[in-house]
Amino acid sequence: MPALDMPLGELKKYTGITPRPKDFDTYWDRGLEQIGELDPRVELKPAAFTSPLAECFDLTFSGLDGSRVYAKYLRPRGTGKPCPVIFFWHGYSGSSGDWFGYLPYAASGFCVCAMDCRGQGGKSEELGGVAGNTLSGHITRGMDGGPENLLYRKIFLDTAQLVNIVSSFGETDETRMGSAGGSQGGALALVAGALSPQINKIYSQFPFLCDYRRVWEMDLAEKAYEDIRVYLRKFDPRHERIDEFFHNLGYIDVHHLARRIKGEVLMVTGLMDDICPPSTQFAAYNGIRAEKRMIIYPDFGHENYPDSTDIQYSFFLPLL
Repeated sequence: MPALDMPLGELKKYTGITPRPKDFDTYWDRGLEQIGELDPRVELKPAAFTSPLAECFDLTFSGLDGSRVYAKYLRPRGTGKPCPVIFFWHGYSGSSGDWFGYLPYAASGFCVCAMDCRGQGGKSEELGGVAGNTLSGHITRGMDGGPENLLYRKIFLDTAQLVNIVSSFGETDETRMGSAGGSQGGALALVAGALSPQINKIYSQFPFLCDYRRVWEMDLAEKAYEDIRVYLRKFDPRHERIDEFFHNLGYIDVHHLARRIKGEVLMVTGLMDDICPPSTQFAAYNGIRAEKRMIIYPDFGHENYPDSTDIQYSFFLPLL
């Protein structure tokens, strides 16, 4: 079997090496309290895109620090009862993409919500104001301001805030909610499930943002993880603060958040992934305590997988 990482038997036992801060749960509970105290100033406006299959809306809300966060929101036409909801999360640096891609779900009877991550390729705002490096990458953004200022803390909490907002809509059923994405989106699918226990089905494909120290020790801190290398070279060239560095990244490590998930998880992983190494994905998967299943593509890396969109769609159908 092809491999660039551990043998499959070892992957199935691997639990990660990035340290978990002692106050990890307190850190996230405090964040959830913070967003609970915010006035999100939700705006829901008809979108320019229209379809006979769904009503389409531009949804915006205020997240931590006042940044306005954008999401596409679709609801089926003509339904007279609460609908299940699927939240979609996009890949690193991207956006929620075209409306058209969400129509099969809306036509099937799902409400759909797809967020643009702040500071990336979509419409969401990131007010910034952090100390230190803003040249490359989001993993280390805000590091020099301490764990409370990490950009991904805000992005992760944006997912929870959006789930809370959509859960409050009269046409949605918060007992039937799904979360889906690949790469960064696969990480955020897990994050949303960890921070929003009402999400009961999670599809995560080759999740990013897992077990940072393992990525660095495999010498794969490049491409999507490049800013780990950049930060250490520019701000800790002799590794005098490296333990503190990885301790702080531990707060935004998805493999630690995974144990908070309550919903059913389907993870899809390729064993030749040199962008999000398989061991980092298994670290998250092995930490999940809820019902779970993994589908493995032995010969595939960080790319499109045959049948994966069909698998994802079929996974969510029981919510209808």
